[in-house]
Amino acid sequence: MSHRVPRRQRSSIEPGQERLVYSDSTILHGQPPIFKTIAQLSLEENLQGSNSRPSANASASAAAATAAGPSQVATQHKFRSTKPRLLLMGLRRSGKSSISSVVFHKMPPTETLFLESTTRIQKDSIHSFMDFQIWDFPGQLEYLEPSFDLEEIFSTLGALVWVIDAQDDYHESVARLNRMILMVQQYYPNINIEVFIHKVDGLSEEYRSDTFQDIVQRISDELSDAGYENAPVHYYLTSIYDYSVFEAFSKVIQKLIPQLSTLENLINILANNSGMEKTYLFDVLSKIYIASDTRPVDMACYEMCSDYIDVIVDVSELYSWDHPQRKLKGEQMPEAESHVILHDKSMIHLMEMNKYLCLVSVIKNPDAKDKKGLIDMNCRIFQDALNEVFSRNWEQE
Repeated sequence: MSHRVPRRQRSSIEPGQERLVYSDSTILHGQPPIFKTIAQLSLEENLQGSNSRPSANASASAAAATAAGPSQVATQHKFRSTKPRLLLMGLRRSGKSSISSVVFHKMPPTETLFLESTTRIQKDSIHSFMDFQIWDFPGQLEYLEPSFDLEEIFSTLGALVWVIDAQDDYHESVARLNRMILMVQQYYPNINIEVFIHKVDGLSEEYRSDTFQDIVQRISDELSDAGYENAPVHYYLTSIYDYSVFEAFSKVIQKLIPQLSTLENLINILANNSGMEKTYLFDVLSKIYIASDTRPVDMACYEMCSDYIDVIVDVSELYSWDHPQRKLKGEQMPEAESHVILHDKSMIHLMEMNKYLCLVSVIKNPDAKDKKGLIDMNCRIFQDALNEVFSRNWEQE
């Protein structure tokens, strides 16, 4: 639960000697006070558009908080959100907000043309199989300024996603990214650094490849000069007008899942015993896949499976029995299950695992339709194993 903190005007304070203020409203609700540093207040008010005026008792609050000592600051860190955090950064008009809107809010790509430029930090909490946060940063900000509380931004384990507009002059973006990487590697080495070379849909295949190689080379050379020979930086070619941005975010999210290797092993066992050509475990909300078998990803297959989820979701909204005005005609299966036979006799098989995840498989065996009962039974066994891996009671959530 967030609390409004009285604004504290900065005085002549030496660097590192930040005073502490706390929220009086927390005490009125019987909760312990929330302590925040001057840098945190500056971050919240200047970047999130807070227009609150200084409180009359701000000085008294600061004095009381300062008397509490540094131990209170340590207590504050313990109560911070443990959700993984994805930080979307980059220059203005690079496409950060468009990516977030298309992937996590199902906005049609053509409607992103009307999005306004981000002027403050946009924080979205994504409630799915794994709760995480998306922070969309304004591009005009210089994140390494002393007024920023870097501990507040980077303390939570997650990923830094830097978006570069491949259709624009990217030299400034690359320079700022290099400064950011050097800082993150020095103080927060556990954060994954992901670079989206974005808007490649408007580039020819040859120019797209040249741009990708040039950006990678520029970043690698500067990091190498700074002493980081093999910095953990990963690069993706992305566009909101195809499935490349979903594929890229799938790879980003997978690195934040500690059970990934277990999930991949379970999917491999299922695929091998059911004759599945390719199997994906999708997040239904965003259509990014959190795990798959270890066979190479075929983008055409991935796009087909992703589109099939949209079909099933739309049909389920029309004909689902979960409706107050419909009477059940007997016992109903809580999860949706569907399959379709394509023109080449291959099958797309979908089965919901819970309200967040669904398993989508491509089976190219023409006899698969005669063995569907066996495939369904194997998927149910996988479903039980999946819920044990996450150790989460989905029905009670």
